[in-house]
Amino acid sequence: MRTVPHWIDGAETPGGGARRSTVFDPATGEQQAEVVLAEQADVDRAVASAVTAGLSWAQSSLSARTRVLFRFRELVDAAADELAELVSSEHGKVVSDARGEVQRGLEVVEFACGIPQLLKGDYSDQVSADVDSFSFRQPLGVVAGITPFNFPVMVPMWMHPVAIACGNVFVLKPSERDPSAALAVARLWQQAGLPDGVFSVVQGDKVAVDTLLDHPDVAAVSFVGSTPIARYVHQRAGAAGKRVQALGGAKNHAVVLPDADMAHTAAQLTAAAYGSAGQRCMAVSATVAVGDAADALVQALAAQADAVVLGPGRDAGSDMGPVITAAARDRVVAMVDSGEREGAQVVVDGRGRSVAGHEGGFFVGPTLLDGVTPDMEVYREEVFGPVHVVLRVDTLDEAIALVNANPYGNGTAVFTADGESARRFQRGVTVGMIGVNVPIPVPMAYYSFGGWKDSLFGDRHVHGPEGVSFYTRGKVVTARWPHVARPVTASMQFPTST
Repeated sequence: MRTVPHWIDGAETPGGGARRSTVFDPATGEQQAEVVLAEQADVDRAVASAVTAGLSWAQSSLSARTRVLFRFRELVDAAADELAELVSSEHGKVVSDARGEVQRGLEVVEFACGIPQLLKGDYSDQVSADVDSFSFRQPLGVVAGITPFNFPVMVPMWMHPVAIACGNVFVLKPSERDPSAALAVARLWQQAGLPDGVFSVVQGDKVAVDTLLDHPDVAAVSFVGSTPIARYVHQRAGAAGKRVQALGGAKNHAVVLPDADMAHTAAQLTAAAYGSAGQRCMAVSATVAVGDAADALVQALAAQADAVVLGPGRDAGSDMGPVITAAARDRVVAMVDSGEREGAQVVVDGRGRSVAGHEGGFFVGPTLLDGVTPDMEVYREEVFGPVHVVLRVDTLDEAIALVNANPYGNGTAVFTADGESARRFQRGVTVGMIGVNVPIPVPMAYYSFGGWKDSLFGDRHVHGPEGVSFYTRGKVVTARWPHVARPVTASMQFPTST
């Protein structure tokens, strides 16, 4: 049985603990590997290695850092297909979707290659007589990333390229459900010339997470996952005096107005709802049909859902693969059951679907529910599976109010041909990322990713300019170089400019 180890001080290591967790092939339901689970001593060793490596990495020149980043970018690009296959094998998503994940992660690496420009400070000459003032930013030290199963390459790459480019050292705790991609990325960093200890991977569960949250040598924590765990990470790490960005769950709405192109809209929403089997924090799981849009839209959505090809992720003919585990499958089915009991109409039913030759796989077919109301569990909860619900309202104002009443505020979209309606929507919703005729509005790497309300705990989003700000802290220097011929008289009064 293949064992997935840690990566500490530039080498694979099984660690000192005996605990293991199963890694499944979601398409077959069979075990394909086991991953070691860190004990506190393993995390301590990784952090100690990072502290030592950080002493020299923080002092490295911007040119030296960017050379490593450019080489890393080329290596990731060359390994994109290999990484995509690895993600598909452990996560279950189709290979083309996994390849897109790698590409979006690569864009953050490209952004981080511009770190010399991003870290430029400010300089003010002669702010007072013979006094100049200037600012610059420095790295925090050891920073940690705790990342989810749904994007094992992209989400960590929202974090570690920017952190490392800023001069930090990084300890990654990936999901134990699909842990192998993190090791593959660690080897690419090493091939790029990154010094040992600057990037580490600690496999594990709550033991590893809590050790990182409490560790006195960890200065900051980045997290992506469910809202309850995001809240926990923010509170525990914050209580330990750490800087924290914790991205939580989502209930992403798409609002469809009657003037939208229904065929185009239905195709976009189907892809956004069922891509990666709905296991995306930016998946559109709730569509709000306004007025006369509803009947035609539901009919088009049903036709699109019926056409989705369900199959193993490594089969080129598959549009949608399985969910990550049997427990995830059972939870999704239970949510559909709940919606049906509470009065929703099951227009397309994905329960009980199987794939020939892969009967043991964790498959749920595309599911469409109509007549959903905000009080139903299938709407209130983040399903995180291929379940698309439709709610009906009469006006755009009602749609905006419905979106704003939801506790999540990650992403949303509006489909319309009317610019004034789109502008009202984008200004009126209390959501961090908004699409106009774009169903999954994930910002490019030179913007920052993050939601509002229960979708984010902390005050900074990931990657982009806010990522640079998160992984650095500022210094302001006020300097005078006295002239011997013009001695400065000291004063007891509070200093002012002259």
